[in-house]
Amino acid sequence: MMKAAIDPVTLATPFFILSVILEIVLARMGKADARYETKDTAVSLGMGLISSVAGLLTAGAVFAATLWVYEHRLFTIPMTAIWAWVAIFLLEDLTYYVFHRVSHERRFWWAAHVNHHSSQHYNLSTALRQTWTGGVAGTWALWLPLAFLGFPPAMIAIQKGVSLVYQYWIHTEAIKKTPRWFEAVFNTPSHHRVHHARNAIYLDRNYAGILIVWDRMFGTFQPELDAEPCRYGLVKNVATFNILRVVFHEWIGIVQDVVRNPRHALGYIFGPPGWSHDGSRETSTMIKARVGAEPAKAAAEDAREAA
Repeated sequence: MMKAAIDPVTLATPFFILSVILEIVLARMGKADARYETKDTAVSLGMGLISSVAGLLTAGAVFAATLWVYEHRLFTIPMTAIWAWVAIFLLEDLTYYVFHRVSHERRFWWAAHVNHHSSQHYNLSTALRQTWTGGVAGTWALWLPLAFLGFPPAMIAIQKGVSLVYQYWIHTEAIKKTPRWFEAVFNTPSHHRVHHARNAIYLDRNYAGILIVWDRMFGTFQPELDAEPCRYGLVKNVATFNILRVVFHEWIGIVQDVVRNPRHALGYIFGPPGWSHDGSRETSTMIKARVGAEPAKAAAEDAREAA
């Protein structure tokens, strides 16, 4: 969002690089369950690098908007208060849940997020496959209410960084399950594997950043099922390692649909991904209905997990 006095992402970057190398080495030695493909990993690393540069292009506008909102704040919340950090942790994490859900359920914002899901592998390098167009899509505006409440912009930026760093380690198949109490409260590799899976039963589930409790509260939680191994990537995978195609293919698709069907432009821009005016394509809801994803089975598994 903007530079903070402490930037968790910058501090963690050496760890990101070393841990990817370690996971690759352990996988080669047969000590870790991790699958890497050279071209795929190169795309992820390239997207992560250029994403940082792309963020700088909109940083000025984001800074100005956040500062303006903060100057009109309702309260003044001190960064030195412990309760303030607890509050920003909970509110920022809830904001992330809303952002993430919108980014899956509305095509315009999905176009900025889809590249993160484009890898057919699930490993630590996948976490670095970040958006180039999120700033242009305006998703940062969802955090402005926190500044309006009175949280200092630097405080918001620090907590956003903490969330991003936390979410790095859950992009792995090497960790199967954490302790049951941890699985009940926090986002974990198991929960996030579900989020990245393209199996019908797993589509549009587990939007959590740090706390999985939001998904449990709002009905979007889905446990990982032993009987349903995760298959990663998109419903219709991008069959290329061309980084520009990976980043911009959905934006291009939106433009093409609007040009062909101008009368239905709003549907193609803001409808759910897969929406079409004639029903010739499938949304995730339609796929679930066609394939017969079993919510009752999922609920039973969830109940057994919580027992």
